Amino acid sequence: MKHSKGRGAFIAVCVLPAVILFIIFMLIPTVNVFQMSLYKWGGYSNNKEFVGLRNFMILFQDDKFYRAFQNSILLIVLVTIFTLTFALIFAAVLSREKIKGQNFFRIAFYIPNILSVVVISAIFSAIYDPGNGLLNSILAIFRGKDASPILWLGDQKIVIYSLIIAMIWQAIGYYMVMYLASMSGIPESLYESANLEGAGKIRQFFEITLPLIWTNIRITLTFFIISSINMSFLLVKAMTNGGPDGATEVFLSYMYGQAYTNSSYGYGMAIGVVVFLFSFGLSALVNLATRRETLEF
Repeated sequence: MKHSKGRGAFIAVCVLPAVILFIIFMLIPTVNVFQMSLYKWGGYSNNKEFVGLRNFMILFQDDKFYRAFQNSILLIVLVTIFTLTFALIFAAVLSREKIKGQNFFRIAFYIPNILSVVVISAIFSAIYDPGNGLLNSILAIFRGKDASPILWLGDQKIVIYSLIIAMIWQAIGYYMVMYLASMSGIPESLYESANLEGAGKIRQFFEITLPLIWTNIRITLTFFIISSINMSFLLVKAMTNGGPDGATEVFLSYMYGQAYTNSSYGYGMAIGVVVFLFSFGLSALVNLATRRETLEF
């Protein structure tokens, strides 16, 4: 009995600091966001006016918010699909094929993940530079030197896709490493049996590899969707600041602008509530849609 009480006290002491930090830095700020979304407040004075759901009524009639919503959905869908697809392909190749310098490729793919957003933004801003950028310089070989340069970060039609490429480049390595770890745990005997039965590598990938790492894919899918909302905001602020003319405005950049630039803190918090509920609902939907029976070996 004493041993059980002592063990319980030890666990409580270990867990308590994390619980306290979670309450102070996560739970209380989240509750505060919901509370402030019901007020009209500039954020820099003591004059708070309770307006109930008026901020949300204004929000759902805000065309700029809907544009930010569309941009966020486009980023989430395209970046998630391409990032996880390429990460799976690269992981499968590096785990199953005998390639010289495998460790080099693993490190090379992972390097973008350890770079700060500012560095990534600087790299791609230089690549996209209309005058001396690498991308336009390469295209000039085929288009001719007299052709007008493409404004990768200045054209409303293509700027969002320029950001998508940067986000994909940044994230592939991290998820590739995670999938490599999962694939390394699959017994080689399963692939040997499949080879004896005449199954090709593509069929082995879809019938052996994917089903056995599906749990990991579900976890990374949910995690990536949530993290892409935050990552898109950081890249937008560093590269385009929502421009040109709101073409790259996303959830959090629009919320930030309303709360801290336009001095509409209550309205900004209303946007934060919608983003929170959207993220939670989307995560639940993805988990439900990807649920399947766990395979064991």
